[in-house]
Order: sequence, then C-alpha cells, then structure tokens
Amino acid sequence: MNPTDTNDAPTLALHALAWTLADPARARRLLDLTGLDADDLRGSAANRGTQAAVLGFLEAHEPDLVACATELGVKPEALVAARRSLDT
Repeated sequence: MNPTDTNDAPTLALHALAWTLADPARARRLLDLTGLDADDLRGSAANRGTQAAVLGFLEAHEPDLVACATELGVKPEALVAARRSLDT
C-alpha cells in the first residue's frame, strides 16, 4: 500500500503526525494547541479522534498544511478530506 493513499485516512494521518513530530517547535505547538501531552499522544495515536486533531492542527496553519502535503506527496486537500473522514 502506498503510505500516502488518500483512501486510507488513518495511514495518511499517522504519516502527517510523524512529519509534525519531526520538528520540535511544531511538535510543541501541536501539544500546546491540542492539550495533549507526549504520553497522551503516544497512547492515542491510533485513535481516529487524535488523528483528526492532528490533521485539524495542520489545517489550521496553512504553511504547515502545504509543507506536510508536499512532503507526503499529496495535495493539501487530501489532508483536509482525511480529517473530515476521520471526524465522522
């Protein structure tokens, strides 16, 4: 499976999470804005709600959304669509 297959929202969200956590300042901002701590994030990374929150975090800051999409080889709209599907 292609890890950036837009039909697999959880996989796409996990790749977006890995991208987010690769930068310490961005990771800190994610934790601050979501109210999660590192242990919460580790324990709930497979949870659809957490995955949606990560994608929502990126969606709320367009430069990160675009940069993440570029790195993952998808369009920003794919990340937004993944967030929407995980929110349902």
